[in-house]
Amino acid sequence: MAFNLKKELQSFLSEDVGKGDITSSLLAKKKISARIISRENAIVAGVKFAKEIFEIKGCKVQILKKDGQKVNPNQIIMIISGDARKILTCERTALNLLTRMSGIATQTRNLIEKIPNKKTKLYATRKTAPGLRFFDKEAVKIGGGEKHRLKLDEMVMIKDNHIAVSNSLLNLIQSAKKRYKKFEVEVENNSDAILAAKEGATIIMLDNFSPAQIKKTIQNLKIKKLRHKVKIEASGGITSRNISQYAKTGVDIISVGSITNSVNGIDMSLEI
Repeated sequence: MAFNLKKELQSFLSEDVGKGDITSSLLAKKKISARIISRENAIVAGVKFAKEIFEIKGCKVQILKKDGQKVNPNQIIMIISGDARKILTCERTALNLLTRMSGIATQTRNLIEKIPNKKTKLYATRKTAPGLRFFDKEAVKIGGGEKHRLKLDEMVMIKDNHIAVSNSLLNLIQSAKKRYKKFEVEVENNSDAILAAKEGATIIMLDNFSPAQIKKTIQNLKIKKLRHKVKIEASGGITSRNISQYAKTGVDIISVGSITNSVNGIDMSLEI
């Protein structure tokens, strides 16, 4: 089923409104102007989606800070004008999405700034909030990261539980090769990394390897003239404190689930 952005945003709004905003309905019809303000330093993300939420109710929006721009405390992100009741009805839905996406973008940018080279890219994972994956991954992209798989149908990724069910990594790889040109394999040791590379894996994820273990595996792949055939991904236990160490190992990809599953939303408010 194709993704319908406007329908998705409408569903977010409908979820919050229910049968109607009974509190705002107490107000007389009145035209007002409101501002969304950041209360902390951040990378703004989700501005265009927040704008569309207000526009669903007929409000007009002026954007002052675009997606991907830095914002300081007390800076105005957007100005909304229109019927007071409609602006207040949209307030929380728009802020929820804007603060979450900005939190993801900000955390992504902070991690990228700790990567000391341009070769290593930061990727999101599928560890996202149900129903919010598109928006979570968009926020990662706005922050400078990469999305990885959005859905399971986009690429084969052989993980530990697939191997446990199959009881044979080699059989799974051979099955994948028959049907797909590209596939990723998650491994937990050096020998499986060598096997995956020999058998034609496109990407090899080194799961919970230490930087020293990654360096050793990459060196072994070079010795066997396999390194140039694959991309190497590091994943598991990577934080802002150690991401630079992982990047220095020579990996192509670092994937971090916390940027989307442990989100610290940015403090923002709507003021009339």
